[in-house]
Amino acid sequence: MAAAPELARQSLDDRLSTRNFEQLAKYIYDYSGIKMPVTKVTMLEGRLRRRLRVTGIATFDDYCDYLFNQNGLEREQVYLIDAVTTNKTDFFREPKHFDYLAGTVVPELVQEGVPLIRAWSSACSTGAEPYTMAMVLADCLAQKPGIDFRIIATDLSTEVLHTARRAIYTEETVAPVSREARRKYIMQSVDPKRGEVRITPQLRQRVGFGRLNLMDDAYAIKDMQHVIFCRNVLIYFDKPTQQHVLSRLCDCLLPGGYLFIGHSETATGFSLPIKQVANTVFKRV
Repeated sequence: MAAAPELARQSLDDRLSTRNFEQLAKYIYDYSGIKMPVTKVTMLEGRLRRRLRVTGIATFDDYCDYLFNQNGLEREQVYLIDAVTTNKTDFFREPKHFDYLAGTVVPELVQEGVPLIRAWSSACSTGAEPYTMAMVLADCLAQKPGIDFRIIATDLSTEVLHTARRAIYTEETVAPVSREARRKYIMQSVDPKRGEVRITPQLRQRVGFGRLNLMDDAYAIKDMQHVIFCRNVLIYFDKPTQQHVLSRLCDCLLPGGYLFIGHSETATGFSLPIKQVANTVFKRV
C-alpha cells in the first residue's frame, strides 16, 4: 500500500478512468448486487476519495491496482462496500406498513397462540426500521402476557450497524416518533445541549444486529421468521438479483408469514410462494 506522505500527490482533478470504473462497478455488482451505471461515476469518485485519504493511497489508479492486483480486497472489501451503499432511513418510514403490522399481523399471530414473534429487518441501515418495529410490537404485546418478540436486524454496511447498535440519534431523527412512544422507548440525554437521545435498554435488548449480504446463496438466519421487512433495497438491484433476493427471503419466512417491501418496489412477475394481501405486503403460502 502507498505510504501516507504520498497524499501530497492526490488532487481533486484525479478522476476514475473508464477502465477503473468498470472494474469497480463489476466487483460491486458481483459482490453486493448493487448496479453502478456510468451516471454514478461522480458519486463513486466522491465516496472513494475518503478511502484514499484514510489509506494514504494517492490516486484512483493506485487504489484500483491495490485492490485488484495486490490482493487488497481482502483488507479493503468491507470499507469499499460501506463507501458505496446508500443508507436512507427514518423512524416510521412508510407508516402504513406499521399500521398493517399492528392492526393485522400481530392480532393474527396472537390469535394463533404464537409465544415468540420473530421478525427480521433485512436492510436495517442505522437502525430506525428495527427499532420502529420493536416499538410497534412492544405496544401491541404490552397487554398480552406470555407473548414476546425478538427482532434480528442485518445490513451489508458495518458502518451503519455500528450506529444501530449504539442506538443514539439526534432529536431530529426521532421526530416522527409519537410523544407517547418517545416517553416509553426513548431516553433523553443528561445534557440537553447535545441534542441526542437513545433507545431504551428494554427495547435494545430485543433487537440483535449482524452483517449479512443479501447476495449470499443462503442466509445465515437460524430460525424461520413470522415477519420480514426488506424495504427500499430491491430498487438498487436488477430483475435477476431481485428474484434471487426475494426467493432467499421466502426461504426464511414461515408459512403464513408476512413480507414487506418498499412502496416503490414490486414482487410482480416473479415466481414466489407468496400472495399480495395489501399494498407491498405479501403473505407466504
